[in-house]
Amino acid sequence: MPAAKRAALVPAVTRAFAVLDLLAQERTAMSLARLADSLELPKSSVHGLCNTLLALGYLRRQSDGAFFIGPSVMTLAEAFVAGTNIAQEFATLWSESHEPQETVILSVLSGAEVVYVAARNGVRPLGLAFNVGMRLPAHLAASGKAMLAFQPVEAVRELFGRKPLAALSRRPAPTLDELLAELDQVRAQGYSIDDEGVREGVHCIGAPVFDATGQTVAGVGMCIQKARLDESWRETHRELVMQVARQLTERLGGMPFVEVASDSTGTHP
Repeated sequence: MPAAKRAALVPAVTRAFAVLDLLAQERTAMSLARLADSLELPKSSVHGLCNTLLALGYLRRQSDGAFFIGPSVMTLAEAFVAGTNIAQEFATLWSESHEPQETVILSVLSGAEVVYVAARNGVRPLGLAFNVGMRLPAHLAASGKAMLAFQPVEAVRELFGRKPLAALSRRPAPTLDELLAELDQVRAQGYSIDDEGVREGVHCIGAPVFDATGQTVAGVGMCIQKARLDESWRETHRELVMQVARQLTERLGGMPFVEVASDSTGTHP
């Protein structure tokens, strides 16, 4: 970050958000001592930050004294979603068409994760609820891989090259090289697959949404019980996911995906 921008930051606010960001990344409650050690801050400073965030509802304290994310963050998430045009367009899209048979989600990238900003639950039970504000590793989620495929390769390396990629199911996590190879394929075909990487028995298809500048701004995903999946269903749902992504892209003034070679610039021709 440029020095001028660093100087404009308010240290106390920066440290408070560092606490929230760390807890969000770790996805587990952390003691005061562990927070202070991880953030390389004095325990007294972190104690004051946590007590303030606790009083405001942005943190909650467990019975053992450890801290975790509190309910007030949902107010921010809901405000973000309310002001996100793509989420509004997604809602309008379903108001103009039939309810989907399967669960369809809309997500945006947040660092190395996807954040679900809208979901249209299908009429068939899936056993996996996608709630607004839910986060998943982008390298596992179908909608995440659909977006990552159209990011600059160096940006993907920067996001995922620092530590081993996480796994959520019994399927092993990919290596960075395996992920990059998969993203190459997604870029060529215009859709991505999550084959039980997020949850066993659930198969998801994802497709990217582009804005008027050619940037990937969101990902659409559809999830299906794998036991009911055959080649006919696979083709039908792939077409539906790409159709939804195409309609959202057009609503944003973007150009829908076409099968062309990627230049790895993070833009869509």
